[in-house]
Amino acid sequence: MRSTRTIHVISAHAEGEVGDVIVGGVLPPPGDTIWEQSRWIARDGSLRNFVLNEPRGGVFRHVNLLVPPKHPEADAAFIIMEPEDTPPMSGSNSICVATVLLDGGLVPMQEPETSLVLEAPGGLVRVRAECRDGKAERIFVQNLPSFAGELDRSLEVEGLGTLTVDTAFGGDSFVVVDAAAMGLRLDASEAHDIARMGVRITNAANAALQFRHPTLPDWRHFSFCLFAGAVTRDDNGLRAGAAVAIQPGKVDRSPTGTALSARMALLHARGQMGLDDRLTTVSLIGSTFTGRILGTTDLAGTPAILPEISGRGWITGIHQHMLDPSDPWPQGYRLTDSWGAR
Repeated sequence: MRSTRTIHVISAHAEGEVGDVIVGGVLPPPGDTIWEQSRWIARDGSLRNFVLNEPRGGVFRHVNLLVPPKHPEADAAFIIMEPEDTPPMSGSNSICVATVLLDGGLVPMQEPETSLVLEAPGGLVRVRAECRDGKAERIFVQNLPSFAGELDRSLEVEGLGTLTVDTAFGGDSFVVVDAAAMGLRLDASEAHDIARMGVRITNAANAALQFRHPTLPDWRHFSFCLFAGAVTRDDNGLRAGAAVAIQPGKVDRSPTGTALSARMALLHARGQMGLDDRLTTVSLIGSTFTGRILGTTDLAGTPAILPEISGRGWITGIHQHMLDPSDPWPQGYRLTDSWGAR
């Protein structure tokens, strides 16, 4: 076999959402901070295209690049590449990265619990993993400070009418709609409709509303639409269905850790969730993430919560992505049948 490029990947998923991890074959990008490095990756596009575009990638895939940390407290750093965005943070991807680091032996595992610090583009996230028999069985991630934006805002969406939406940040930026008000049961059979409606709602929010992060001034858009299920309470705490539409038009298979953090920020802002509560969100495939609020903080003048999310991750394979010099599509390709209209 001949190849002008070889990238070494450990594949993983967190509660159903794919989050592959590049462990070799890519040099760290330029930049004095992980955020600057992630902006370079986003602008350059060549690595994103190689690993996310078909035939190596697909709309269902996220890929994380391990890089040396910049912060002295961090054990490892990672840059998240999603189908359309290169975001500050991702819950499912951080769980995949932690799982690969521990299960793959890149970071020493201590049983029954291992603690480590990861540096995401948006800042440090502290991780503890419940470990047994050489497996990280559950990953707990202290996510970035999360906050509610606008509440009960009217948004006109072509073909859907005037919707009432909330906005929030949970490590990434969200426009949030009530699933029941959209006539949704959050059942797996609705995935196609949720994906298409969610992209329309996100695009409408980006056209009509404004997102501002107090410490990441160049993150100015809404990434996702969260279809939020009704919150119920039982002996195990709070519980709700959740479905997140990801650009350019897919539904997260996991309950989305950043969406869970954003939902907790919204519930806290409304006085509906406190520090003693636990919120479990359920995805369209029945997988769950559980979250709690560790405390509150002031984020450059914006009231924010300190969220912790938890879920499970599994390694699914080891791959070497290669490029034959005669391949006519060295950067891959996308078609609108699965990638949506551009």
